[in-house]
Amino acid sequence: MLDTAPLTVPAQLLSDRLRRLPESALRRGAAAEGLALARELARRAQLLEFPARTPLELPDVGVLAVGDQLAVAAHDLAEIVRDVDAADELADAAGLVAAAARRIGDAATARR
Repeated sequence: MLDTAPLTVPAQLLSDRLRRLPESALRRGAAAEGLALARELARRAQLLEFPARTPLELPDVGVLAVGDQLAVAAHDLAEIVRDVDAADELADAAGLVAAAARRIGDAATARR
């Protein structure tokens, strides 16, 4: 069975970070980065689970919900990746999380 910790652990840490950020930091771009990541993880999960169907876009439900959206999207992708034993997809998704974490950190500390 495929170990999905390389995706789930950093995604959980990142979603926790997003939940702790002040609204001002979220509005400076951290939430947009988090939502973009959540949308991409959700899209990938849907393509693996339902390859013949066009993926639905994860809605924007506000900056304060982004951490939760990311956690759910990462968990869903991890479950599907494990079910279909898609190690390459797991590695790609983990890379996306790492890159997004850097962008979220930059956006959270940016001054306007």
